[in-house]
Amino acid sequence: MQTNTLSTADYIAIEDQYGAHNYHPLDVVIQRGEGVWVYDVEGNRYLDCLSAYSALNQGHVHPKILEALVTQARQLTLTSRAFRNEQLPLLYKELSELTGYEMSLPMNSGVEAVETALKLARKWAYQVKGVPRHKAEIITVEGNFHGRTISVISFSTEPLYKDDFGPFTPGFITVPYGDAQAIRQAITPNTAAVMIEPIQGEAGVIMPPEGYLRQVREICSENNVLMIADEIQTGLGRTGKLFACQHEDVRPDITVIGKALSGGFYPVSAVLADRDVLGLFRPGEHGSTFGGSPLGAAVARAALRVIVEENLIENAVKMGEYLMDQLAEIPSPHIKEVRGKGLLIGVELKPEAGGARRFCEALQKKGILAKETHENVIRFAPPLIIDRETLDWAVPRIREVLLEA
Repeated sequence: MQTNTLSTADYIAIEDQYGAHNYHPLDVVIQRGEGVWVYDVEGNRYLDCLSAYSALNQGHVHPKILEALVTQARQLTLTSRAFRNEQLPLLYKELSELTGYEMSLPMNSGVEAVETALKLARKWAYQVKGVPRHKAEIITVEGNFHGRTISVISFSTEPLYKDDFGPFTPGFITVPYGDAQAIRQAITPNTAAVMIEPIQGEAGVIMPPEGYLRQVREICSENNVLMIADEIQTGLGRTGKLFACQHEDVRPDITVIGKALSGGFYPVSAVLADRDVLGLFRPGEHGSTFGGSPLGAAVARAALRVIVEENLIENAVKMGEYLMDQLAEIPSPHIKEVRGKGLLIGVELKPEAGGARRFCEALQKKGILAKETHENVIRFAPPLIIDRETLDWAVPRIREVLLEA
């Protein structure tokens, strides 16, 4: 039963008046979530096909993660890293057992973990590789999205993220995505690392050529360069493997995770690496007041257990294949391509279709929440708990929109 007296239009008006206009959300005001479903302030139900950009792999308000959050919140929420807490060592151990990396460093947001990985790569370059101090170079790729801090937008190729925000941080070399030889040619004696997304989510679910990740791994190994994989959106089961790099049996030197690491309850991210890399940090060189908090650690431990115990990775494979097959069969004149892996799927529309946003707005009216990315792509990334029955409810509605819009 609805107890609020404000309408959707009321909430939108308040937000527009008092909030910064740095997002362009769909005009739905969500009040409650459960599993794959969310409900707006008028009580309308929607299927969430975005999962908060893959932060909700476990679904909305998963009861086991909620229980861990409430239990820990009643006991101890924050100590800072000035003291130890009982949850963090267990998170360290469980992350290593699950991922195979010897060490981890927890942070909060995804971009904090990316910044941590960049600092770590530079330190490794000076301490281990012998690059002259402050001369380290990191190779990145076109179309990347790793966050929006000054340093991270410094190597973005999206003008919207960069205009009016310079000057930028030096030390980054950008090459085309999917071109391993361009990476090889860009390497110099000062190259510390290559950082890539195994699938570019924000760029429009861009898939690299088959074998690209293996080639990058080989090039990095041959040239004594660290390979950094940003798995914040693709990791923790989203693509049908624990990490998307595992589709090509690739193990990066550093893997960055976040989003689903907390199941949507609390900002938790982490950098994963072996001791010879992550062990280089010394006390005082890097840290975070909230990173590694007992509350965050308890939530992350529960979120990881849900992924494993509920077989979400296996479900992402089955449901992803089914959804992609269903979408590919839609005979819409608007569709240019359907691509993806697991439950990270992009439907690219032809330029003459008039942009993806109007399709997302039409889907909203049908009870499905998806979001456009890079103007012409609709991203479908529902929680990994989704089942066949729910997809069979959604697909006819998606088909109807793509045929009629």
